[in-house]
Amino acid sequence: MNIEPRLHRIVADQPYPLMFATISGAHLYGFPSPDSDFDLRGVHLLPLDRLVGLDVRDETLEDSRIIEGLEMDIVSHDAKKFFSLLLKKNGYVLEQLYSPLVVLTTPEHDELKKIATGCITRHHSHHYFGFAETQWKLFEKEQPRRVKPLLYVYRVLLTGIHLMRSGVINANLVELNAEMGLPYVDDLIRRKQTGENTTLDDGDIEFHRGEYERLRALMQTAHDSSSLREIPDEGTKAALNELLVRIRLATR
Repeated sequence: MNIEPRLHRIVADQPYPLMFATISGAHLYGFPSPDSDFDLRGVHLLPLDRLVGLDVRDETLEDSRIIEGLEMDIVSHDAKKFFSLLLKKNGYVLEQLYSPLVVLTTPEHDELKKIATGCITRHHSHHYFGFAETQWKLFEKEQPRRVKPLLYVYRVLLTGIHLMRSGVINANLVELNAEMGLPYVDDLIRRKQTGENTTLDDGDIEFHRGEYERLRALMQTAHDSSSLREIPDEGTKAALNELLVRIRLATR
């Protein structure tokens, strides 16, 4: 994907220096439609004078609006908060960190990607189980039922299965399905790419319910047989701490 030039200007206008900014959402997942917004995710660096008082603000910044004609959804975390999330079973931050759709990067971003491999554990599967269940309930509840939440179900399950098997984050459903070979996924992607609100025939629901349950079971098997560590090791936590101290001192 060629990065939309306006995104570089939007990143440059953020209120604090950024360690990195990447694109998430449908563009990362491989099925953007013409009316998809841009989900911009990043890590910002609060200056020391914002951190030493009793009331620490702006640990998370959120901004959803049209900027330079682009519908934007921007979320960034201060480095300390982001590093803390990395040490938990949080798949969102891993996907943001390792997104190949990079708007801004730094040497510290590259360093963080190397350190964060030590944060990946077999218990990240719980994140993907929970997210898949949430999206499936959303899909079932909607009338008419849209293709978008169903694609999110499949994206999440295939990402979790791939992570448990390989230890590598990949959130791109097109690439994941090239390995899994689920023909109906390619059809759903084509339909979603025509618009955000494309709907599904009710007659297909039982088939997809069966596939949802089958892929959940497959992810459980992948979790059970995974060779990934149980928790991040102390060396990983120490490396994150050292990086955080170093970048804090550099932003005085």
